[in-house]
Amino acid sequence: MNDNGERFAELCALKNLVIGGSIFPHKRILKNTWVLLDSVTENQIDHICIKKKFIRSLQDVRVRRGADVTSDHHLVVASMQLMLKKNWKETTLCRVKYDVRCLRITSVREEFGLQMKNKFS
Repeated sequence: MNDNGERFAELCALKNLVIGGSIFPHKRILKNTWVLLDSVTENQIDHICIKKKFIRSLQDVRVRRGADVTSDHHLVVASMQLMLKKNWKETTLCRVKYDVRCLRITSVREEFGLQMKNKFS
């Protein structure tokens, strides 16, 4: 590992990140992301980093060598299945149910009407 690799590892440790390519076992050819023009020298210099709390969502990280790009880098692909937390919030207010059967009594109905008239006038 060179100086840049060490600094990258320190940054990941400082920011609570995990390097996705180091978790899953693959053949060396599926991990190398960069090829020199001589087609012999290969390195793993491109990475996918995620927060540690999402580590269980990451299913696989691999290199797609057949991508049609004019570059000496191969495509790094991560497959994830994001597991979201359910957020239950009560959006409806509890409504108070009134017993309107007592309004059938004439005296109660008149008193209620008088109270409403006084309240809204």
